[in-house]
Amino acid sequence: MVQARRKPTGKARDLFSDRYERRRDRLSPAFQRVAGYIDANRLAVLTSSAIEIARAVGTSDATVIRTVQALGFAGLQELRRELAAGLGQRTTPADNLKRTLDDAEEQIDAAVEDLLDVYAAGLEVLRSPEFRENLMKALSVLHDARRIFVFGIGPTAHIAAYFAARLRRKGRQQRLINRTGPGLADQLLELESGDAVVMLAYGSLYREANVTLAEARRLRLPVVLISDSAQSELSSRARVVLAVPRGKNERVALHGVTVFCLEMLLLGLASGDSGKALAALADLERLRQMLRSGRQVMSTDSENE
Repeated sequence: MVQARRKPTGKARDLFSDRYERRRDRLSPAFQRVAGYIDANRLAVLTSSAIEIARAVGTSDATVIRTVQALGFAGLQELRRELAAGLGQRTTPADNLKRTLDDAEEQIDAAVEDLLDVYAAGLEVLRSPEFRENLMKALSVLHDARRIFVFGIGPTAHIAAYFAARLRRKGRQQRLINRTGPGLADQLLELESGDAVVMLAYGSLYREANVTLAEARRLRLPVVLISDSAQSELSSRARVVLAVPRGKNERVALHGVTVFCLEMLLLGLASGDSGKALAALADLERLRQMLRSGRQVMSTDSENE
């Protein structure tokens, strides 16, 4: 049996994150939307009025104020002070990994159980009527696309490459957008009318995502965004948003539910055009057979020359 090891408690989390996590399940759906927007757009909230936040979320300024109060703050001004203090100690991926490992070392069994709970909660999101409705919208967009471009930068690029490879095996024309700098410009040159973009992106509107979205908009291409928030600058510029949770705030990002979402898209695309998917798999098996009997094929070709 693994012995639990106690470690000194690290720096306290910011007050907003702590209250949001503890009270999230008790918030009404409207309050959850507002709190989720605040969590994903902290810098913007520092300089936004209640009316501007309400406009971004699609609710009233009174709902924004009530949400702030439900989280234990006297008003928007107090919330801004706490957000500003928290931004001074924003965490890095290394910080999040350390906290996750500290949690595990406190009690291994509890950490594993917590991980399973996170994934169970994520799968419940995928089962929700709202998510299913957005999934059908995404499939409608992708079914009509001539080619599907899959965007993923950094570590997410590996997940994007997996999805692109699976699309290829389903008979779909696909391309990867996974570079930064001048290399990204070369990839974006391939975008044409009739294409669609699946974007895996999180957090703020960073440069590569911004340029890709701008080019898609210029060409009037639909964008399906897979992100951890439906209320962000990124989501406001996509045709369809599939909001997929990636675990707890300030802990290591977990991508299992994201991959599950991608598998749902793949199955939906294959079901919508089974002939194309089956033909692609038949071609794949034909090529595999040729590789397995490569020597025989080469000798036969030599005899025919």
